[in-house]
Amino acid sequence: MKKNILFLCTGNSCRSILAEVVLNHLGKDRFNAYSAGSFPTGKVNPDSLVVLEEHGLPIDNLSSQSWNDFTHINFDIVITVCDNAAGEVCPLYLGQAIKSHWGIADPDKVVGLNRADAFDKAFTQMKCRITHMLKLDKITQVNLNNIGKMKP
Repeated sequence: MKKNILFLCTGNSCRSILAEVVLNHLGKDRFNAYSAGSFPTGKVNPDSLVVLEEHGLPIDNLSSQSWNDFTHINFDIVITVCDNAAGEVCPLYLGQAIKSHWGIADPDKVVGLNRADAFDKAFTQMKCRITHMLKLDKITQVNLNNIGKMKP
């Protein structure tokens, strides 16, 4: 039986969207991945769509959604992806799921010529962490927390 996983961030326009798409691509046989925000922006960041397309991943039907849109789903795992070190307020999820934090710097905060690199770095970090999660024999909070501390 597939596990339901929610990637949660404040705006649900960049990092959580990247995580949803990557896991639905790499782990489609084992997971149903979703993403949401505590205060969604209402649109997916166009630079997120660009980086996903550059990596050959689908961008159809993506949207910035509230976690309230998913109250009908029992999540097995909830992973927050905002970067507390950058002063972002990371949302809390109060369900019964295994919870972990995978802080990744917000690429949307970067301006200028380095912006595309910031989105690619966030994508690469997320893909690396998801790849490690998929190699786990058993998913525990400790294992997920250790993955969240990994550097690309």
